[in-house]
Amino acid sequence: MILKELLHNVKIQETIGSIDREISSVEFDSRKIGSDSLFVAQSGTQVDGHDFIEKSVQAGSVAVVCERKPENLDSNTTYIIVENSSVALGFIASNLYGNPTEKLKLIGITGTNGKTTTATLTYNLLESLGYATILVSTIRILIHGKEYESSHTTPDILTLNKIFSEAVEAGCEYAVMEVSSHGIHQNRIAGLKFEIGVFSNISHDHLDYHKTFAEYIKAKKKFFDELPKTAKALTNIDDKNGIVMLQNSPAKRYSYALKTDADFKAKILENQFSGMLLMLDGKEFWTPLIGLFNAYNLLAVYSIAKLLGFEQEEIMTHLSSLKNVDGRFQSFISKGGIIAIIDYAHTPDALENVLNTIQNIRTRNEKLITVVGCGGDRDRTKRPEMARIASQQSEIAIFTSDNPRSEDPELILEEMEAGVEPQNYKKTLKITDRKDAIKTALKMAEKNDIILIAGKGHETYQEIKGVKHHFDDLEITIELSNQLNK
Repeated sequence: MILKELLHNVKIQETIGSIDREISSVEFDSRKIGSDSLFVAQSGTQVDGHDFIEKSVQAGSVAVVCERKPENLDSNTTYIIVENSSVALGFIASNLYGNPTEKLKLIGITGTNGKTTTATLTYNLLESLGYATILVSTIRILIHGKEYESSHTTPDILTLNKIFSEAVEAGCEYAVMEVSSHGIHQNRIAGLKFEIGVFSNISHDHLDYHKTFAEYIKAKKKFFDELPKTAKALTNIDDKNGIVMLQNSPAKRYSYALKTDADFKAKILENQFSGMLLMLDGKEFWTPLIGLFNAYNLLAVYSIAKLLGFEQEEIMTHLSSLKNVDGRFQSFISKGGIIAIIDYAHTPDALENVLNTIQNIRTRNEKLITVVGCGGDRDRTKRPEMARIASQQSEIAIFTSDNPRSEDPELILEEMEAGVEPQNYKKTLKITDRKDAIKTALKMAEKNDIILIAGKGHETYQEIKGVKHHFDDLEITIELSNQLNK
């Protein structure tokens, strides 16, 4: 492709050399440079790509996009100086793959909790309605039913445009993706054309990266600030930051809520372990999904479908048949009558939501045992808070390993334990090995008791000292309950 074509819509400050030259590939990793490559030097969070400009030229790049003019300029190389290389890369990646999101109706979903469920349910609904759709989520990437491996909530922008172009080739009309705060902050969605942007909620998370809650909110808000005028912005106004998200958005604004007046409204009429009866924009419908958080997720999906132009009757018919997402309030009843619930809840807010849902349904004639851990090398401030919530709301709380990563799991448990209030201390146990913790919970449980296993949800691994070991909470729970004959 000609360099000039790749630079369409890129805000250029200065050009040194010809832009009428053929480019064979676009790279932001200097180790992948080949002959006639374009190298985009980004100021990354860990590494500065500007330090590798000379190396990339030696390796074969004939053009470089950068924020700072290099001291040593190669006479055979074209240099394009821009304000922000990451933003420039977004437009370059879109141009490279023929601007695929202009040919798709792209729905971006952001928020602390509910992103994966809302995105997956939206994808399932659109597919159920008969429209080929692509899903980009933490669990998986699906192009009209065909699965691709997913390693980040928001993949790098070159990968995103590549899979979106494949989706266009596969005949997809819609695209649904989770938009993470990291992805927004690092401009990994730059150059994408969104049809709808959705805000679910915001609570305590990722402060290891964003440092303050204000910065975390700012990152989420940036997504809505940068939506085009042609887009629609949908927000949950029951969340106190719901209105804040859309304050400066040029997009047309819409709201959904269960508690306050909004464009799209829902109310829980019945809530039990078998499902929920909802009143949705004045009409009743039954869903196998349960809990307040799922009422919000379903309402968001319904609102998205309405904004896409689908009729209420058609939406509700297909919405009522949608099943739960893997690892999101996924329940299993053992042959001994123990109810086990696997959930991805890994923030204080998410854990409290799940426990509140259980409390609203249970009879109080049974024990509630919560098995929970906190990930290593992540936001440490949420550890005592999660332990406090688990011990406060459960008859027994077992603190165990999640993904300790490079940290000592024993120290993580000590930091969690510090949050337990004195009156709840006797209700807690510390069992470092996650399998042993689940086994202990099953041994302590009797018929009709409820075990919540929180934190890992859909994950099929446990990361310890840089090594990922196979570990699936649901698989382990079924295996151990059969072994124990419970």
